Amino acid sequence: MGEFTLELNDDQKQVRDWLHGFAADVMRPAAAEWDEREETPWPIIQEAAKIGIYSLDFYAQQFFDPTGLGIPMAMEELFWGDAGIALSIVGTGLAAVGVLANGTEEQIGTWVPQMYGDANDVKVAAFCSSEPDAGSDVASMRTRAVYDQATDEWVLNGTKTWATNGGIANVHVVVAVVDPELGSKGHASFIVPPNTPGLSQGQKFQKHGIRASHTAEVVLEDVRVPGHCLLGGKEKLDERLARAREKARAGGGERVKNAAMATFEASRPAVGAMAVGTARAAYEVALDYARTRVQFGRPIIENQGVAFQLADMATQIDAARLLVWRASWMATAGKPFTAAEGSMSKLYASEVAKKVTAQAIQILGGNGYTREYPVERMHRDAAIYTIFEGTSEIQRMVISRAIAK
Repeated sequence: MGEFTLELNDDQKQVRDWLHGFAADVMRPAAAEWDEREETPWPIIQEAAKIGIYSLDFYAQQFFDPTGLGIPMAMEELFWGDAGIALSIVGTGLAAVGVLANGTEEQIGTWVPQMYGDANDVKVAAFCSSEPDAGSDVASMRTRAVYDQATDEWVLNGTKTWATNGGIANVHVVVAVVDPELGSKGHASFIVPPNTPGLSQGQKFQKHGIRASHTAEVVLEDVRVPGHCLLGGKEKLDERLARAREKARAGGGERVKNAAMATFEASRPAVGAMAVGTARAAYEVALDYARTRVQFGRPIIENQGVAFQLADMATQIDAARLLVWRASWMATAGKPFTAAEGSMSKLYASEVAKKVTAQAIQILGGNGYTREYPVERMHRDAAIYTIFEGTSEIQRMVISRAIAK
């Protein structure tokens, strides 16, 4: 029987400790400032780039970790530091995953490096899928991409919303409708290169949490991109659309995934790991506070009502981490999510993050409600995990459909 272990190897532990040091020494001291400023923390991103955390090489190494645990381990440590700053550091990764999931080798080699820039000139990228009237309901997407055969260009028109790094990105990855009659199966992804005319930033959102991460609308007005900017290429797109049309005529059949869903499926366990990091951070603050806060002559952790809350928090965080690790390992091992294991990990971890951060505030009492302690910010940050990249309700729908088959 082969060896089974959940213990990180020495290399993974070394990376984990390195990331933890950066999160503790660089991110946490700056977290409150950038939360208040509600701006992209470019100096922190540059610091991350200088030591190799914000780089294509680093994320590639974690992505290709044969155990599958490289990415979730990295996400947990960075989001333990601060969710808003961490999202500014890793937000480019969603666009990169969009290219990795749908692009050719040449497209991956050309565009992904341009998403990061280098330590002296850092860049960011944006993945643009959601729209004002089409968030979870991707079939209602209105942004259109029309092929101009005379110039071998695609012309994009529409408005995207909730785009991390939207408008400030060097490279935008945009999901658009190429065949409206096919619904979500008629979508494709496009690279919009730097400084392409017609792309502009719309409204920048003032958010409840993750304030250090830039979120905005992206407006596309007759944006022309070369034919080679269609991810996967036109031949592959034409073949996929032909299959979808044939299935539609036959009345259903094989499911054809669209470009946005392929990206989200690949990233859901990573989002779960982000939630675990935030939950763990809040739990540790609450635990330390309960050990040192004295009321009625003894530390409050000696009160069963507080101690049991902390016990539940610790158990739920560990359970969430194990679901994330399982899904990450399955994805790396090429095992299909037959029971929607990716959605399970994202659903449970995000709900745990909301619950644990709220309990942390309760344990700190009035202090927890003030900005003097970080749990108030952590609770605001945690709310996003049950919303972005598929709400908790959408995850439950995906899971229920999977187990009903």
